[in-house]
Amino acid sequence: MSGDLVVQLGQEALFIVMLVSAPMLGLGLIVGLLVSVFQATTSIQEQTLAFIPKIIAVFVAILIFGPWMLRIMVEYLTNVLVNLPSYIG
Repeated sequence: MSGDLVVQLGQEALFIVMLVSAPMLGLGLIVGLLVSVFQATTSIQEQTLAFIPKIIAVFVAILIFGPWMLRIMVEYLTNVLVNLPSYIG
């Protein structure tokens, strides 16, 4: 197994991680911005007001995008395991 192959597998793994985490992070960011605007307009500065909606948004994103995320990760792992003999040999 050459160094170039290890770097390529690492790059693919990082890309999959970014791809899979994007829906959760994006939805959390949008909800966080909406809560921040709400807090700024109403002058409510409660810490849990910003934290709880983001947790709920991430859980909703996992429920909605979970099957897609699982499929992407399984396809990547299957691809790596199927091609493992050619990587080693």
